[in-house]
Amino acid sequence: MKKIILALITVFVFTSCQQQKIAYMDNGKVINEYQGKIEVEEKFKALDDVFKRKTDSIAQAFQLEAQAFQLEAEKLSQTKAQEKYQALTQKQQYLQQQTQFEQQQMQQAFQVEIDSAIIKVKAFVKDYGKKNGYTYILGTSDAAASVLYGTEENDLTEIIIEALNASYKK
Repeated sequence: MKKIILALITVFVFTSCQQQKIAYMDNGKVINEYQGKIEVEEKFKALDDVFKRKTDSIAQAFQLEAQAFQLEAEKLSQTKAQEKYQALTQKQQYLQQQTQFEQQQMQQAFQVEIDSAIIKVKAFVKDYGKKNGYTYILGTSDAAASVLYGTEENDLTEIIIEALNASYKK
């Protein structure tokens, strides 16, 4: 009986003392070097450049219209000049609202795509951890240092970046 109890205690001790496989990665570096995120940023930078050229062009056209009005206003009656001035002011407000609306739409679309990229990174890391037998993969960054110390061999940052980008290219 004593041998059975001793054997059960020994089995319990060995199973409860199994080593957990733990590693960490730099979240910021992984996200910033993820090709999917880089492409999203490049795409929206190009869209932003087009947007800025378009708004600059509209602003220049409006400015020319305002200058033409100033020259014409001297020849118009005060009431007619007032009406044209109000119409010009309304047009300026409309153009500003339209510009703000388009800018907000672009920012929302950008945020949706960035969020999607981050979700893909999280899913990849989770899958990577499962496939490679990790109990935990901790995340850290300069802004939120949850890992204060870790040995170099437990740092998966570069490995994750390489595997993630290789997976993205497929």
